[in-house]
Amino acid sequence: MIRQRISYLILVFITIVAGLLSRHFDFIPLFIGDILWSLMIYFIVRFFFIKRPVKFMILSGLLFCYAIEFSQLYQAPWINNLRHTLFGRLVLGTGFLWSDLLCYTVGVWIGVGIDTCLKMTDANRKPSSKSV
Repeated sequence: MIRQRISYLILVFITIVAGLLSRHFDFIPLFIGDILWSLMIYFIVRFFFIKRPVKFMILSGLLFCYAIEFSQLYQAPWINNLRHTLFGRLVLGTGFLWSDLLCYTVGVWIGVGIDTCLKMTDANRKPSSKSV
């Protein structure tokens, strides 16, 4: 289980780097960053709740991402000041977009796909209980 957690932690950092790089290059569409953000959230949830079923991961990841997006409809001065910082902009975003909800859904499902591939790889690595 420790190896799985390390795998998810590495995936979180790779996704963060990819997300930051996606904002650096003009030829990469902005929605790619939103997909990568929700992918990162999926891996974080997976890191903390490693034994929970995939349905829990999907629901938790999507609820968190959607909650952050809908929180952008709230425009109090204190939270807008926070959104003007780099951290606030990266975590909370700046403005509500319906299209971001689609991006978050795509990102979480990519996470499920990567998760499935990791599980298949781990299953192939384990020694068979059958004797030859």
